[in-house]
Amino acid sequence: MINENIIKGKWKEIKGGLQKKFAQLTDNEIEETKGDMTRLAGLLQKKFGYQQEEARRHIDDFMRPFEDRLAGEDDVTRRN
Repeated sequence: MINENIIKGKWKEIKGGLQKKFAQLTDNEIEETKGDMTRLAGLLQKKFGYQQEEARRHIDDFMRPFEDRLAGEDDVTRRN
């Protein structure tokens, strides 16, 4: 799972992606999670009726590209 500090640092980008993936969520609902993935999972459970594991899987699948990109950025930073 992606580091919570990274989520907070990339929140605007992540939030925009969440709005695209989960169009039924309002801007306010997403903002109220404040980047907390546990709260986001709870929101997905409430809004879509997902079980906890299913909500976490959706979040993990959504976050994977961000993690991969950040891992690539770390590789570049270490090489320089």
